[in-house]
Amino acid sequence: MALFQVHCVSRALGGDVSFDVILPQRASGVGVSGAKGDAEHPVLWLLHGATDDHTIWRRRTAIERYVAPLGLAVVMPAAALSSYTDMVYGKDYFTYIAEELPEICRSLFPKMSAEPARNFIAGLSMGCYGAFKIALSHPGRYAAAGGFSAGNSIFNRNIPAFFDIAKRNMTVFGVDNPFALAGTEHDLYHLAKAAVLSGARLPRFFHACGSEDFAYGNALELKAFMESFPGNPFRYEFHAPPGSHSWEFWDEWIRKFLATIPLERQG
Repeated sequence: MALFQVHCVSRALGGDVSFDVILPQRASGVGVSGAKGDAEHPVLWLLHGATDDHTIWRRRTAIERYVAPLGLAVVMPAAALSSYTDMVYGKDYFTYIAEELPEICRSLFPKMSAEPARNFIAGLSMGCYGAFKIALSHPGRYAAAGGFSAGNSIFNRNIPAFFDIAKRNMTVFGVDNPFALAGTEHDLYHLAKAAVLSGARLPRFFHACGSEDFAYGNALELKAFMESFPGNPFRYEFHAPPGSHSWEFWDEWIRKFLATIPLERQG
């Protein structure tokens, strides 16, 4: 695998941005198999949580090693404390990550596939909300979405005080009471209903939250909602093993999500 640390200009954010990219490489390294073939690469858009940045997945998991036998490219952007949203008092991170970043990556790395069947999105905590929000806003663009340790986060009543969530909500959404966002483009319930009604091909949803996580109740609320759709159109699955809001949990469950995405195993 090859690791690229990219620094370039974003129109949406109005300045320089940084993101990490892992690309399949045919040559194998010590203890890591190389990817076979040189066709277009399927892509995982992998999102970080609050207080983190674009380096966190490669620093605290072995994501490069996990994707090596899959021939899977991984793009890891930075989104600050934006909740993957076009902020009221800040920058347009939703537009950047959902719209502009794929264009940038495919221009710089032409072998990244643009086919919806070969694109996947996932994230933890704030990035879980972001991955589900992006996938539901553009349901025809992704084959699967994975989320860990969050639910419809605008309705989470149990966020620890150190996150200063009222201040963040005002900065991001322009409201201090997130329940005012019900029925808007920030509400996963609203987006899921619209996606089903759109007739678009819907991505499969993989959702996991540890039973000791402060986000567990919020995750259960999203579970109940997603399972309320007749026929399970999102092919939604939920996992609630013992676990907390921790990298031990996310390291385990990113591997389990990768095992479910529709790729031919290589090597």
